Amino acid sequence: MIAGVAAASVALGIAQLVTIPFGGRADARTAVGSAAVDLTPGPVKEWAIQTLGPLDKPFLAVVVLVVIATIAAIAGTLETPRRPLGSAVIVAAGVLGCAAVLSRPGGTAFDTIPTVVGVICGIVVLRRLTRADRNDPDDRPDPGRRRLVAYGLLGFGVASGIAGAFATRLAHSVESDRKTFALPSPRSKARPIPPEVQPKGVALPSFITSSADFYRIDTALSVPQLSRGDWRLRIHGMVDHETTYSADDLARFDIVESVTTLTCVSNPVGGDLISTGIWTGYRLADLLAAAGVHPDADMVLSTSIDGFTAGTPVQALTDGRDALLAVGLNGQPLPVEHGYPARMVVPGLYGYVSATKWVVDLELTRFDKAKAYWTRQGWAAQAPIKTQSRIDVPRAGQKVPVGPVVFGGVAWAQNRGVRAVEVRIGDGNWQPAELGASYSNQTWRLWSFPWQAKEPGRQSITVRAIDNTGAVQTEQRADPVPDGATGWHTVKFTVVPA
Repeated sequence: MIAGVAAASVALGIAQLVTIPFGGRADARTAVGSAAVDLTPGPVKEWAIQTLGPLDKPFLAVVVLVVIATIAAIAGTLETPRRPLGSAVIVAAGVLGCAAVLSRPGGTAFDTIPTVVGVICGIVVLRRLTRADRNDPDDRPDPGRRRLVAYGLLGFGVASGIAGAFATRLAHSVESDRKTFALPSPRSKARPIPPEVQPKGVALPSFITSSADFYRIDTALSVPQLSRGDWRLRIHGMVDHETTYSADDLARFDIVESVTTLTCVSNPVGGDLISTGIWTGYRLADLLAAAGVHPDADMVLSTSIDGFTAGTPVQALTDGRDALLAVGLNGQPLPVEHGYPARMVVPGLYGYVSATKWVVDLELTRFDKAKAYWTRQGWAAQAPIKTQSRIDVPRAGQKVPVGPVVFGGVAWAQNRGVRAVEVRIGDGNWQPAELGASYSNQTWRLWSFPWQAKEPGRQSITVRAIDNTGAVQTEQRADPVPDGATGWHTVKFTVVPA
């Protein structure tokens, strides 16, 4: 078993070192993990997002390594000098790795070389560690020495894998490309954000989320590294003129700035998968108009460099809501993990149908002809953001002293805006909360609620929002699948003597 794990470790480590000149597309381990993500049923993916949050990708990476180690241990027990069954298992694993590499967007036979080299090295190690000298039984290797060699090779493989992964990331990172990109000054700037958007006397999230704190949910196990020089955006399908833009070609269009709140469809009631940013980019309506969209096209199927797809209604990109091909966030070039060099930002729609990162392809088509990544797994094709609200203060289980306190949170109803927020303490009557200033219908709205805590004991607070159409946030609880969670957010807390 130790010999098998050592052989797999060397195979992975050597493959990772050989991957350095090829780049991440030749990384079989990541390719296998990505293939596993693609094949995983939607409900299981949703469970991972809800349970693990941003740790879902590291968790999957660990699971892949554990599975490989388990198979390798079994392979080691099967290997004999006359029957190399363990070696056959390593070959089979290598074939699967090569298939996974070839299945990724842009994968070629050339990219399988690191996997092939790693498999060969793994087989050599396994054969050497499990061989026995049949002609001279007295000259067989000492088991203790062989075990020590196996542990040494295991350590070598782990060190090689870590070094190779680090060197690959360093060699192919586009962070330096990003730092040299001077974000163009927008011709149309977003209006200044008044200080009144932030309620006083309560510790709420900042109205504008810092880039470092902006939520991230996507299917990329390894963040795509795409430079501005290599980036191209193809617009095709049901258009008059198929067009391909480079980054420099975008200079012919007006660059604008807008403030927009993005929300993930996986955000549960009371969840934090929502953030607001100042986006800089080009109106998608302008790019589509230049291509000449056919009147019967009702969907844009956008594709990321890593193969992810999203289906967005054409109407949402052309109705004046500042749907952008964004190149900047909060006054800086997009962070690489948030889509550098370009991504989509469409107000009013959940991200899985609108917020494609590292976008390289826009196909004009129809909802009855094409399905995107998540809609193929049972999620709704149309996904407008629902009216929701959240309590940030107090936190669940928090102790609140008797006396005056201020509670608060956020509410959102993108593309409609929030008119009012109401709060209920325990089973009491609904009372109006105080609202921070409304910036636009495309952003969240912060609220606060002064309250006098009179008696010690357990209490609860519930919140609901009312949007600008007059619709009241529904009490009915619904899971995020298939088109977003609903329900009132309630937090239980304890009033304690001052």
